[in-house]
Amino acid sequence: MMSGAEMLVQALTDEGVKYIFGYPGGAVLHIYDALFKQDNVEHILVRHEQAAGHMADAYSRVTGQTGVVLATSGPGATNTVTSIATAFMDSVPMVVIAGQVPSGLIGEDAFQETDMIGVSRPIVKHSFQVRHPSEIPTIVKKAFYIAQSGRPGPVVIDVPKDMTAPNEKYVYEYPEEVFVRSYQPSIKGHHGQIKKAVEALLDAKRPAVYSGGGVIWSNAHEELTDLAHRLNLPVTNTLMGLGAFPGSDKQFLGMLGMHGTYEANMTMHHADVILAVGARFDDRVTNNVKKFCPNATIIHIDIDPASISKTISAHIPIVGDVKSVLTDMLEMIGTDKQLDDKALTDWWSQIEEWRSRHGLRYDTDTEHGIKPQNVVQTLCKITNGNAIITSDVGQHQMFAALYYTYNEPRQWLNSGGLGTMGVGLPYAMAAKLACPERDVVCITGEGSIQMNIQELSTCLQYDLPVKILNLNNAQLGMVKQWQDMLYEGRHAQSYMQSLPDFVKLAESYGHVGIKITDPEKMEEQLAEAMAIKDKLVFIDVYVDRNEHVYPMQIAGQAMRDMWLSKGERT
Repeated sequence: MMSGAEMLVQALTDEGVKYIFGYPGGAVLHIYDALFKQDNVEHILVRHEQAAGHMADAYSRVTGQTGVVLATSGPGATNTVTSIATAFMDSVPMVVIAGQVPSGLIGEDAFQETDMIGVSRPIVKHSFQVRHPSEIPTIVKKAFYIAQSGRPGPVVIDVPKDMTAPNEKYVYEYPEEVFVRSYQPSIKGHHGQIKKAVEALLDAKRPAVYSGGGVIWSNAHEELTDLAHRLNLPVTNTLMGLGAFPGSDKQFLGMLGMHGTYEANMTMHHADVILAVGARFDDRVTNNVKKFCPNATIIHIDIDPASISKTISAHIPIVGDVKSVLTDMLEMIGTDKQLDDKALTDWWSQIEEWRSRHGLRYDTDTEHGIKPQNVVQTLCKITNGNAIITSDVGQHQMFAALYYTYNEPRQWLNSGGLGTMGVGLPYAMAAKLACPERDVVCITGEGSIQMNIQELSTCLQYDLPVKILNLNNAQLGMVKQWQDMLYEGRHAQSYMQSLPDFVKLAESYGHVGIKITDPEKMEEQLAEAMAIKDKLVFIDVYVDRNEHVYPMQIAGQAMRDMWLSKGERT
């Protein structure tokens, strides 16, 4: 016999939850009391509920498990909305337990009452409100099942305070499995469609593999790599898919899209067959959909049928789990089938020509300060490409995506779909919690880091010695870049004035701060900072304020139309 609060905590234990990220308040105090009385689930006390959501999100990205958030009613719950939307856009499984006023007060505008079900409806896979304490075990089981299966995503459980009252006890029974009649995601791909896809791929003269975050969530990186190697296919990743194919592999073309590499975008535009795997043809990839890859037969594999032909029509759609579909494709291909050797050789020659033309070159002159690209490349060198990298959103995000080499999945964590500033530090904290033996570096900017900088306190409390690499240009770099390119240099509100001394700020929280301004000493100082393993180090690097991210697609044009530098376009 258990109370509703005890049932909730026991259900999380039975589900295998190790950490819960949250912040207490009146509506959830019964739950917090139940947490206090047990040792199986560890609670991480953040300093703002948004950070709790981002930590749960990142814990899921790193481990593949479902992250859990606990927040009180009203402002506590609404503070998680940005993190819920971030997880929803990037298909991250997360369960958000939101406190609610007692059920008899719902709809009465009670103190700290918010309709969390209504507020979150557009940004969740599903939501539940507890109507009786005995429902809690089944609701928790369903929430985790829905969050994890199919196309993953966040689920909200709204818990009125009286549903967790300690003096009301009920029989606890956690179901081994649940069946949701209206929700049955397809796992196995259609055999006939897979056969068509294999035939089209083997007939291709200019093939390309375009892989996204779905490969990582499906744990299909080995199957993808095997397929690419067997058929000698060029591979490009989306921002969310980095690490799904080894970044150091000679067949890897880099990231594609708005700030993708020249060779990746050109390969996509001129391909005759595109194998899209676990990617959703986001607008940051396609540019003008009417001009997207005009000569390509498109094979699209995705577990979410709503994503197929949503923006770009698929000639061969395959609904199913990526790992399952790629496994079936590999069985059909076997070890002896190959593409047209001469055509493929000519295709690779063309790709290498594109690669040599740009290859992520940049002006290395340091007259105006340290180049941000060089900072990221140097970090990659110092860490041997083995660190887990998190980023916020902006120029630094693109530099981190393009100039660090990701050879494994779940090594790169960022907000892709929503583009949420402020995720970098909570993401790094969760990654360090999950992988304490790994170097974890948050690559950020002075705008983004200040959005959740209060979590430096949480880092000290829980001994999370992450590294924060601040590419400090004293401005909102990506906003300024657009203003330079599209608004004749009118920098409306893009300069950050009255910035704090980040070194002193870090020290005030009990951490180490290092300031880097000299290009000649940058590598040495960065190596010294990374050598400090037992302390959080805030590395404030002053970089060239005039630097732009290139390549950059020309808005409204095809994938082949790009700015390659400030004065050079295709």
